[in-house]
Amino acid sequence: MIKKGFTLIELLIGIAIMATAFSMVSAQFRDFSRNQAVVSVARELKSDLRLAQEQSLAGKKPSGIGCDSPKVLDHYLFSTNSTTYRIDAVCSSPVTMVRIKEVTLPDGILISAGAVSFKVLGQGTDLEAGTESVFTVTQEATGNSTTVSISAAGEIY
Repeated sequence: MIKKGFTLIELLIGIAIMATAFSMVSAQFRDFSRNQAVVSVARELKSDLRLAQEQSLAGKKPSGIGCDSPKVLDHYLFSTNSTTYRIDAVCSSPVTMVRIKEVTLPDGILISAGAVSFKVLGQGTDLEAGTESVFTVTQEATGNSTTVSISAAGEIY
């Protein structure tokens, strides 16, 4: 009589192959998800830069205390430090800053420090012609990084 089935060695080899495949896939997924965290922060950064740019192009003064009449909207300031970035509306006579948005980055993700001003009504940025401002988003644990650049004309890429 012939018995059908698998031997113990065949089962162990099959389990070992599946475990090896699972460990390789999980390592690749972990790397992918870490990289996506950096890409996600960079996308949000670009979106918020565009928000500051759009508000300045429209000459939109924030409502409420700080930029009320007779003050004049001068520019929108986008500034960063290593773990946060923020958008402020800057009004003149006397100079006041009104916080529009502040974002704290996820743990382990850093951004290079810097600032750029978007002038009102399509006057561009405070950067000199032919230069650009570059913000680098980096994940500490892996060293993965990406950059977001702003040209003197206000192009964000």
